[in-house]
Amino acid sequence: MMMMKGSNQMNAQSEGGNNGVREDGTVLKKGSWTTVEDALLTDYVRANGEGNWNSVQKNTGLARCGKNCRLRWANHLRPNLKKGHFSPQEKRMIIELHPKIGNKWARMATQLPERTDNEIKKYWNTRIKRRQRRSLSRLLHYCQIWVYRCVMSRGNC
Repeated sequence: MMMMKGSNQMNAQSEGGNNGVREDGTVLKKGSWTTVEDALLTDYVRANGEGNWNSVQKNTGLARCGKNCRLRWANHLRPNLKKGHFSPQEKRMIIELHPKIGNKWARMATQLPERTDNEIKKYWNTRIKRRQRRSLSRLLHYCQIWVYRCVMSRGNC
């Protein structure tokens, strides 16, 4: 953290808040999760349920912040989580929901309960959005050809 000259005030905002240190001084771990950490988190959630994620680190000794624990559970460890390819029904549902609710991925995930909002967003941005862009560029190309021919034939389109 940065210290201001002649002052004991620290600029916590420029360094990202608590800088990965718990209130009791324990340094929080970042990066890949180990199988032991996954097991600790899974056991804790089975015993205590989802919610109050900041208590996980206090009650299990897990050196991870509450947000990190919540995201690990929601996106990787949740038992009813469905991973892998989207079924044709799921694809159709995403395509039908997007015009109605837009990029509200969490709302969309409530309609596909086994999928995470992040997984749906990644599917949309890598598959559907790209396909739409390709279609639009083809349409634009054909329009440009049509305009060119119209201009070259001096308005006899």
